[in-house]
Amino acid sequence: MKSAAAKYLRRYHRCYGNQAISIGERLMDIDLSSGKLPDPSMLIDVPRLVVAYYSTVPDPSVPEQRVVFGTSGHRGCAYHSSFNEWHILAISQAICEYRKEMDISGPLFLGMDTHALSLPALTTAVEVLAANGVEVVIAEGDEYTPTPAVSHAILAHNRGRDRGLSDGIVVTPSHNPPQDGGFKYNPPSGGPADARVTGWIEARANAYLEHDLRGVKKISFEQALRASTTRRHDFLHAYVADLGNVIDMDAIRDARISLGVDPLGGAGVHYWPAIAEHYRLNLTVVNEVVDPTFRFVPVDWDGQIRMDPSSPYVMRGLIEYRNRFDIAFACDTDHDRHGIVTRSTGLLPSNHYLAAAISYLFQHRPRWHKDAAIGKTVVSSQMIDLVAGRLGRKLYEVPVGFKWFVDGLLDGSLAFAGEESAGASFARIDGSTWTTDKDGITAALLAAEITAAIGCDPGKIYTDLVREFGDFAYSRVDTRITTEQMQKLRTLTPQQLRCADLAGESIAAVLSHAPGNAAPIGGVKVVAASGWFAVRPSGTEDVYKIYAESKRGTEHLGRILEEVKAIVIKFLATAT
Repeated sequence: MKSAAAKYLRRYHRCYGNQAISIGERLMDIDLSSGKLPDPSMLIDVPRLVVAYYSTVPDPSVPEQRVVFGTSGHRGCAYHSSFNEWHILAISQAICEYRKEMDISGPLFLGMDTHALSLPALTTAVEVLAANGVEVVIAEGDEYTPTPAVSHAILAHNRGRDRGLSDGIVVTPSHNPPQDGGFKYNPPSGGPADARVTGWIEARANAYLEHDLRGVKKISFEQALRASTTRRHDFLHAYVADLGNVIDMDAIRDARISLGVDPLGGAGVHYWPAIAEHYRLNLTVVNEVVDPTFRFVPVDWDGQIRMDPSSPYVMRGLIEYRNRFDIAFACDTDHDRHGIVTRSTGLLPSNHYLAAAISYLFQHRPRWHKDAAIGKTVVSSQMIDLVAGRLGRKLYEVPVGFKWFVDGLLDGSLAFAGEESAGASFARIDGSTWTTDKDGITAALLAAEITAAIGCDPGKIYTDLVREFGDFAYSRVDTRITTEQMQKLRTLTPQQLRCADLAGESIAAVLSHAPGNAAPIGGVKVVAASGWFAVRPSGTEDVYKIYAESKRGTEHLGRILEEVKAIVIKFLATAT
């Protein structure tokens, strides 16, 4: 009897193409509205949300209402008292004290995305930073600022310096739903702060919440804008003008290929026209709308509005443009993630694109250091391992979270770093550091360079890799659970899995730490000869994630998924 999971995978594959076996198959609770524009009843009430931001007060005795830094900053919702003015006051004051503790005396670059709570949170942060005498740098014309533009600005300022170093804050919940807010700190390394830094800031911020914000300094926003320590910076043109040093923009222009881009209403909405003008590209922005309700974004797998460029549901509109452009792409709200739509295969799964990008870059960047390695996360496809082996490059495998790549990108020991959730960054053409945070803009433009330089799109490159190494069936399944179950899942150990085999094969390895840096992976990975799976709680939502891959096709992948879901369900049942 064929498994229900395998049947679903095949049915989904017929509907959506190659992306089905890599990113889109949510085998449980797929909402009927997925892939459709949201019903008006789903849209957030922006004024009500902003009022909640300023009026709700968190209770620090409730775990969900404390400051918690996940894989990329603190995220939450004002309606649930998990992201409001008190949180940002406390976090901003804690960052000021961390800067003093670490003697970080240069400017702090402050950017934001287009979520409804981003502007209120940026306003609060400026009020605290200015009151503490921090030199705050915000965008000219109150422009939205992508995460990579902030990382780029930090590194540009710090290049050649050992004192007066800068750091940054990006106000963004990334691709989270419209009602959410997010706040992440990037130290002088330019990338996401590591657990040591975020732990320090988190503890200090929660202490302020527990003491009713006593000791938090704050002045009015009007005073803060007039302060001598507050200044403006042209993030947009500084970033755009430097792109030719990381992407072969001449090749894209000279080939005159047609490019389509959907900013998904995100922070890069004005960057794309500037890129097209500066480099004289044949580029069309298919949607220039900015609306914090995101009413123009198709609903994701679970009935949520989510600006995820790796989701075939969210990307349905751009997929329909597949034959209109030579290559098309999208980015999430803070433009640190990418989604690539090719003529040859449609929406290219993120694992497929990472493998294709690595294959191309390490053969077309002769100035990159011969010892520079390839960074990947433990839940990314093994196709990347095989490509790295063929290229003769060392593989650096780390837990989920781009923070693990920052040092390698900064010192040049990594020339490329990517994660299966469609985040990547890579070195400049000369091998020096570009950004140390995810950069969806350069990842998207690289797809255009590939198409222009070798006359075939990244989908075709991946097809050739399949001929060389075989076809890998990959899946990530996200499932919502309660906060209590999330806390229990974080305690999962290899001993609690209690599985002797995987889809009929003996277990070769059970990992709780990453091979590259021996850091805990925040979950468990089980490896057999023909496949593997990993289970970990999300760092941003009350969701647990199952990752699985098979070298034997979708039927075998379906068996793996069924077995691991049964294991997790049994574990959670005994945990409650």
